[in-house]
Order: sequence, then C-alpha cells, then structure tokens
Amino acid sequence: MNEQVRMIDVDTALDWIKADKVVVVDVRERHEFAAEHIAGAHLLPLSEFDPAQIPTIPSGKKLLLHCRSANRCGMAAAKLIESGYTGEINRLAGGMLAWVAAGAPVVSETD
Repeated sequence: MNEQVRMIDVDTALDWIKADKVVVVDVRERHEFAAEHIAGAHLLPLSEFDPAQIPTIPSGKKLLLHCRSANRCGMAAAKLIESGYTGEINRLAGGMLAWVAAGAPVVSETD
C-alpha cells in the first residue's frame, strides 16, 4: 500500500466524523448508497469514479474513502494517486460491513 494511504478503523472514523474533521466519500454504487450510508457522505461510485470530482478537502480535514468491504476504495485510492492527488487518503477498514457490524449509525434514502 502506498505510504499516502492509511487504513483506519470504525472507531477512528466515528471520532473524526463527530469532531467534523473528515470528508467521507462512498465509492459504492447508487443502489447500495440508497439502501444505507454514512450521514453526510458524498457518493462517487467507482464505476463512474473521476478523481476530479473528489470534493475539496478543507484545511484541517481528512479524506475518508469507503465502500462495502474495503476493496473498491483501494481501487479509488489508486486512481486518485495516479491522477496526481497528493493529500493523505484514508480508507475505512472493513468498509460498510465493519461499520454496520460495529453498530455505527447509517441513514437510508427511505428514512
């Protein structure tokens, strides 16, 4: 794994979200996002992934990529690096499967 990319656990992600220190980007597909997602996450499906569409990361905030199980966010991280992205990239270890298993909050489009 590139030294620019770090795996973080659910507890760390929750701490960052509570402290408003992170921009969360979900790279799952639209139907997965609609079923359940992390509140405030930006949807950028891997199938349509364009590094230029990554939201601006304000000073003092971190970028967190996630998907279902942490595989697709690795591909998204690689695409970001290939595009010349130089910032820190954080990946959610275990993805949404780990998030839900930990009892972390989710929202759905039907809520």
